[in-house]
Amino acid sequence: MIGHRSERHEMFGWAAARLDDLVNLIPARLTGLLLALVAPIVGGSVAVSLKVMRRDAPTHRSPNAGWPESAMAGALGLALAGPRRYAEQVVEDPFLNAEGRAGAVPDDIGRALDLYFAACVVEGASYAALALVV
Repeated sequence: MIGHRSERHEMFGWAAARLDDLVNLIPARLTGLLLALVAPIVGGSVAVSLKVMRRDAPTHRSPNAGWPESAMAGALGLALAGPRRYAEQVVEDPFLNAEGRAGAVPDDIGRALDLYFAACVVEGASYAALALVV
């Protein structure tokens, strides 16, 4: 709950939460880019995923989470996030990829995992290539 946006927890861990935001500024965007690049693995489009990421990531309440989430939404063709309930409160966030399919189905979990795995493989291959060069 560090830095959680509730009256009870907001001041506890505020500095740690802001440091986390700063440290993950670049990795979050790179993760979104990786997910967009492997979108064709699940029948998605690199261009659509990048477009959704650029357009919708800044609308996310987190300065970092919106980048990979919106890239994933664009790659899968799904509308993600949006209004939802946490315990007794409703959060009225906008959808990421609002024009995407609203109802995720069980097969979408497998597609999301395939996309994640492909991005991890590309990331690992990039590290290996960098290690050979350096």
